[in-house]
Parts: sequence; C-alpha cells; structure tokens
Amino acid sequence: MDLIQKRPEVSVAVAFIVGLLIGLVVLGWGLWPVEWTGAGPEHLAPEDQAVYLRTIADAYSLQPGNTQLVQQALGNWPDADVAICQLAAETADPAERARLEAIAAIQNNGQGCTGVAVGEPGQEQEEEGSGLAPILILLLLFAVLVGAILFVLNRRNAVMAGDRDVDRSYRDVPESAPLAGDEEFSAVPLARFQSNYTYGLDTYDDSFSIENANGDFLGECGVGISESIGTDSPKNVTAFEVWLFDKNDIRTVTKVIMSDHAFFDEALKAKLAPKGEPVLARENEVIVLETASLIINAEIKDMHYGTGTLPPQSFFERFAIELSAWAKEGDYDEPDVQGRIDEILNY
Repeated sequence: MDLIQKRPEVSVAVAFIVGLLIGLVVLGWGLWPVEWTGAGPEHLAPEDQAVYLRTIADAYSLQPGNTQLVQQALGNWPDADVAICQLAAETADPAERARLEAIAAIQNNGQGCTGVAVGEPGQEQEEEGSGLAPILILLLLFAVLVGAILFVLNRRNAVMAGDRDVDRSYRDVPESAPLAGDEEFSAVPLARFQSNYTYGLDTYDDSFSIENANGDFLGECGVGISESIGTDSPKNVTAFEVWLFDKNDIRTVTKVIMSDHAFFDEALKAKLAPKGEPVLARENEVIVLETASLIINAEIKDMHYGTGTLPPQSFFERFAIELSAWAKEGDYDEPDVQGRIDEILNY
C-alpha cells in the first residue's frame, strides 16, 4: 500500500498489465474467444482459395454453359476475377489455365483475364501480411506513450519531493530528557525520526516503527496530512496530524498541527476536533504525545507558508518535524482491551 501511495505510476502500470492479461488471455482467448461466422471464400487462406477456385473451374468444365453455378459460388466475392487470373498466371498446366480463364470470363463479362491486373506470385499474401503493419505501429506508439507517462510521473514526484530525505528515519537517540506531564518517571531514549513535507507531496504520510535496543516492537508513530483547503491540485495543506500508537495502551494518541488560519477559524477547528487535540503550528514548538509506556516529543524544525489567492498563512509550502521517542521504565499491566472497546462504543 505504501508503494502505491508513494509511486502512483507503479499502480497505473500494474493495473494496465493485469487488465491486459485478464482481458486478452483469460476473457479473449479462454472464456469468450472470438468466433468467426459468415466468412466467405475471400477470407480463406491463399492455398485454400486456390483449391476452391480449381474446384469451381473443374465443375464448370463438366457443365459448360452453367454460368449460374459460377455466379452462385463467386457472387459474394469482390474482385474474384483478380484471384482467378492470379492463379491462372501461376499454373503451368495449359488446360487448367483455360478452365480458370473460362470462369474469369463469367465474372468480368466475357473479358477473361485480358486487362486484369495480375501481380507477381505471392504478392497478394504479402499485401495481406502488410495489414499487420498499422497494428504494430499503433502498439509501438501506445508503448511509447505509456513510457512517456511513467517518465513524467516519475519526474513530477521527484520535483514535488524536492529535498525530502530519502532515509527519513535515523537511529540516533534523543539528546535530552523528554517533555511530559507532571508525573515523575525515568525514561529510556529510543530513537529520533525526521519527516519533511514540501508543497505538492499529496501522498505525504510517514510512519515509523518504535523498537527497543533488542529489536522488540513497542509501537509506532508518524505524521501525515490531516486537512487541505481550496480545490487546487496539488493540495493546499492547512493541517497535519501527528500520532503515537503504544502496544501497551491499545490506543492511538493524535494531535492536529494547524496553520494560523485553520487554528483561528472556528468552523474549521470544530471540523478537525474529532481527529485530535488542536495545536498551533509554530517553529521550534515541541508537541508532546504520551501513552502508558511511550513518549514522543514532536519538534517543528522548519515551516513556511505558501502564498497565492488563499487567505494568508493558510497552507504550508514546507514543513519539517522531528519525532523523538522514549520508553518509560517500569512494569505495565495488560492493556484494558475491553475498556477501550466500551469507550469507543460509548463515543
């Protein structure tokens, strides 16, 4: 899912390939293959056409004057006289040539093969084969178009990402003690995670696994887009949400970091209230998220508002935040799963 969100062009390519395989192979060739009906002699392979024409010529030679036989057999074949004269030109048997020219005369009002344009042997087959050329050209152009779209999407993602760190997390431990509530406790520093947003990164949604020194999973934390304003594309992000999940608490603590415009807009603030506690975005502000056994200090390292037709200080041009994680020392009871369920249901 993360790959699809961060690389939408991959999902487009995969969906196209899967759809092509299902449509062409499974449906087109397997379940509902194309069935030809009502085909005429002109649709036969060249060697089968030759057999068909020789049979008609032989039948007519046995019933001279029975022009109706020839007309019924070749009446729906456009340019049948061309195919007959082509075959007559290729045969080395004078008697067979005469029989073929006789039925050709019926097709072209007595002219026989005189004046009928006949190509070199095998020319008709080559012309039929050349009909594949436009299809191959279209397929090639389609492949080039798909490749161009993927290239443009890749470049667009790279430009939108800007100077966003490729390795967004690093295992340096926090340098100072955590900011938390009034309760006294000791805490073990675990890790720091850096997350950067730049305007246009509409799939911005970072998450990080929190582990102890032994590699045991303790929880997760992250930051992503909470709300945007306006109808422009890319999104005009006016609020982010930073969250913390603690496996010993069975709940997720969330705080919503709002732009100056969103924080003082009562309607927008009320809309975002169910998502978490509102916090006004200020550079160097430290936002504390605390659960039963974990503490996250989320410090806004850098922020810059965008400009345009929207209200001032209403959306972010860039936003950088550092998440420092600590584990509280001590023994923890089993999480109250039923109590958490009752709390959700009552809400």
